[in-house]
Amino acid sequence: MTHIYNFSAGPAVLPKEVLAQAAAEMLDWHGSGMSVMEMSHRGPEFISIYKAAERDLRELLAVPDNYKILFMQGGGLSQNALIPLNLAGHKPQPATIDFIHTGSWSAKSIKEAAKYANVNVAASSATSVPPQSEWKLTPGAAYLHMCTNETIDGVEYDFDSGVPASQEGVLLVADMSSHILSRRIDVSKYGLIFAGAQKNIGPAGVTIVIVREDLLGKALPACPSAFDFKLVADNESMYNTPPTYGIYIAGLVFQWLKQQGGVAEMERRAIAKAKLLYDALDASDFYETRVAKSNRSRMNVPFYLKDESKNEAFLAGAKARGLLQLKGHKSVGGMRASIYNAMPIEGVQALVDYLNEFASSAGAGK
Repeated sequence: MTHIYNFSAGPAVLPKEVLAQAAAEMLDWHGSGMSVMEMSHRGPEFISIYKAAERDLRELLAVPDNYKILFMQGGGLSQNALIPLNLAGHKPQPATIDFIHTGSWSAKSIKEAAKYANVNVAASSATSVPPQSEWKLTPGAAYLHMCTNETIDGVEYDFDSGVPASQEGVLLVADMSSHILSRRIDVSKYGLIFAGAQKNIGPAGVTIVIVREDLLGKALPACPSAFDFKLVADNESMYNTPPTYGIYIAGLVFQWLKQQGGVAEMERRAIAKAKLLYDALDASDFYETRVAKSNRSRMNVPFYLKDESKNEAFLAGAKARGLLQLKGHKSVGGMRASIYNAMPIEGVQALVDYLNEFASSAGAGK
């Protein structure tokens, strides 16, 4: 059987060690006689799983004590509604929310928030993060929303030049769904960070919310109680039955990350994998990328064949070699390789070898 490398953007590849452990514990978790899927979310067995996951995530990201970590149902799209419902209430109504538009997920966030507040697109670009000098922020806005890595479009903020969270009076909300735990961040610069699990954390159905305590209890009256961050925090994510098995898998991923060397090691690997792939794409005149080099994502690499008539042949050849899920999102076309933490560098090398082989067989110059 051909060795498989899964480049799906999400649900995405998980560490093989995690899958093996989950398989071994499927019928009987630690002698309990139960699968985790059968456990009461209020029983001592699952509570121990939840506490360990929360503790390990707090350690991995160095989350300060004055932040709550919530494990919630849904994904990034649901949080695009829940965040304005929870955070817009601390300003006179109707509140205004600022957005930096850098791609498809920013656009979804803007559209959803407009149901609950006024929205201001402070800056916009399809291929880069607009320079901060061009941002037109609203004085007194409820918060500034940024998608710090666009999964579909491949635009990632250049953290090395500093995330603009230090402006006086600006409350920063960040969607980190597709690159959380892949690079070191200073959580204290943000009022709230959220991430769907199905990219770098675990299976679909779990969303992580990291929120500063002073922002709790400010929800709009229309916010359903099950999604009120304060109620969720006060009940340690148990106000509504949480996605228990997803939390269990996320906890195993957190343990695996710690064993690998933590976020610093994941960042080192991400830099190496991204360089390997982008260097190969840049070296060939058969492929092109469309994101500014300073904002190229380390996790999601969209690229295009200059001769798009060869797209289907490229994908068929990739599949035959065990390189799966390389087709780009339907909204942008082309190809996309998602190289999350669980993707080994050997998988990226196999893709690079195929890129070179396909370009050569198609008669492309180098």
